[in-house]
Amino acid sequence: MEVKAIYKYARISPFKAREVTREIQGLPVSAALDVLAFTPKKAASLIAKTLKSAIANAENNANLKPDGLMVKEATVGEGPTLKRFMARARGSASRILKRTSHIRIVLSDELKTEKPRSQGANRKAEQKPGKKEKATDVSAGSEKTRQSRGKRATKKLIK
Repeated sequence: MEVKAIYKYARISPFKAREVTREIQGLPVSAALDVLAFTPKKAASLIAKTLKSAIANAENNANLKPDGLMVKEATVGEGPTLKRFMARARGSASRILKRTSHIRIVLSDELKTEKPRSQGANRKAEQKPGKKEKATDVSAGSEKTRQSRGKRATKKLIK
């Protein structure tokens, strides 16, 4: 079963918050809380608050025990941007964008299973029959040019 919690309008840039959410995805809840407790970023406290809310939702609404929960998904979306201005020289102004974000955490009690990679990724790895391989080695190409230059140079000396 899945349980989620959303923290809307968090006063932090989504770019800064995503860095922390990537660290906790796929971890058990206790390990995720430990990681967040020792991460020295503002986003860590906001995400920990959301994670604790999701745990409380799981206990009270879905009757799940927090011991068996894992962070299935931790995403950060963009919220509205507050536009402010700062006075500059000669009566001009520059824009300040105060970004907000929506933090969404989904917990699951099922064990994480590895999904097979998409077929497109596997096709790229395999070589199709009938096609010639291209020389990707830069040194091999430059070696050929060196050899041809050497031949030309020796021909000029002989003449």
